[in-house]
Amino acid sequence: MTRTRLHLFDTTLRDGQQTQGVQFAVPEKRAIAGMLDELGVDHIEGGWPGANPTDSEFFADAPRTRATMTAFGMTKRSGRSAENDDVLAAVMNAGTPAVCLVGKTHDFHVEKALGIPLDENVENIARSFEHISRGGREALFDAEHFFDGYKSNPGYALRCVHAARDAGCRWIVLCDTNGGALPGEVARITRAVIDSGIPGENVAIHAHDDTGHAAANSLAAVEAGARQIQGTLNGLGERCGNANLTTLIPTLLLKDPYRSEFETGVTEAALEGLTMMSRRLDDILNRVPNKHAPYVGGSAFAHKAGLHASAIIKDPSTYEHVPPESVGNARIVPMSNQAGQSNLRRRLAEAGMEVEKDDPRLAGILDEVKRREDRGYSYDTAQASFELLARRALGLMPEFFEVERYRVTVERRRDARDRLKTVSEAVIVVRKGDRRMMSVSDSVDETGDDRGPVNALSRALAKDLGPYQPHIEDMRLVDFKVRITDGGTEAVTRVTIDSQDGKGRRWSTVGVSPNIVDASFEALLDAIMWKLARDGAPA
Repeated sequence: MTRTRLHLFDTTLRDGQQTQGVQFAVPEKRAIAGMLDELGVDHIEGGWPGANPTDSEFFADAPRTRATMTAFGMTKRSGRSAENDDVLAAVMNAGTPAVCLVGKTHDFHVEKALGIPLDENVENIARSFEHISRGGREALFDAEHFFDGYKSNPGYALRCVHAARDAGCRWIVLCDTNGGALPGEVARITRAVIDSGIPGENVAIHAHDDTGHAAANSLAAVEAGARQIQGTLNGLGERCGNANLTTLIPTLLLKDPYRSEFETGVTEAALEGLTMMSRRLDDILNRVPNKHAPYVGGSAFAHKAGLHASAIIKDPSTYEHVPPESVGNARIVPMSNQAGQSNLRRRLAEAGMEVEKDDPRLAGILDEVKRREDRGYSYDTAQASFELLARRALGLMPEFFEVERYRVTVERRRDARDRLKTVSEAVIVVRKGDRRMMSVSDSVDETGDDRGPVNALSRALAKDLGPYQPHIEDMRLVDFKVRITDGGTEAVTRVTIDSQDGKGRRWSTVGVSPNIVDASFEALLDAIMWKLARDGAPA
């Protein structure tokens, strides 16, 4: 059966840049555009040329993409022609094959925000898209506040979108700008637009997530007949974000009825890179990935309960709605003091350690996990540290090297310009057989600022490990969490560290001590040991 083509429009580089705390540099925009093109979206909205120097520079040398590069702007202003509107000219001069213009469709905003008659706004929309169409560009009308506008004055909202359509606009983008619409009304209003004479193959949905329904609203619009979905990677966007393409794309490809009825430009092979792409974006933004994100989150396929793990061994579909590898993710069976032997054996098998069901060492591993968790460890969130514990219990952990001692100092002093500065320094002595290696490192970054004692330890530990250096050169610390597990003067500190390597692998380790530096060092050391063990480094 022939499936219907569904188009994907990504606005990470434009609407996603409205996220609080997000500001893309030009090289980052180009890198993200390359990722999106590799994924297989149909349109990439690169930004608003002329609105800021970054977007103007991006379009001045925009990357060549298979996807249709799109420039964003607004309909012409009152009191001037489309040909003489400098804002519209900047969008046209970007030279992109597609242009998306935003315009008002809510009578309240036209009269109150723009302060112009309703008919004049319709005229501005029509003249703008006539101008775009004469320039041979694919045109999209970002119908701002459309759902609120339709509920307020359906006749006027429809006049606006028909004015754009009659003037040569290909895509009418229905925007839930305030993010307050719900799936039922999105479906009803989208169907009303199509019934008014605009074909569904020319209708798009642009949803915001202020009620947590952006993905559901997008799917509701598709079910009503819309054939383009707009959204962002990882749901970036102002306030609560936009429709999350990282959630919508696997839903469209893997879940019926969408899988059977629609096709997109994303292949199954590209879908397998989705988790990596999501984490690469977070890496660019220096953000910690959301572990509980659908499909791509680190906990999306985590099975903690022993009953669940037992069923997963027999058939993963018992507690997984899709195979984790279909989106490039991985199954995790966390270890905690609630774990049973089926949970343990599953986790060991995933780490490459096959253990017979009646092996007495299983009970010993569980007992050790419980003893350590009583002392403050948490292997539920530190899978790599658990794996090291199990390897040692099973005699499968190589002796790579031994840390003889380390020292960390923090000194507050005045520099050559008589400014107070804090400088952290770490010294680590490591023994490998008869060879002793000493590493010294401070934590001063390229700006001259001190990054703290844990950073100094991390840099010293990874500075010179002799034959193991090639295995750890692509390692970096991506998250650092501290929790006090007991109060008072004898408080115990738990440090959890997330590490990542050049292959995109991400793993968590834990350290516990009354001393925060010592707890941090334990977690740092575990991170390196896990990497060496998983890479098969020689002992």
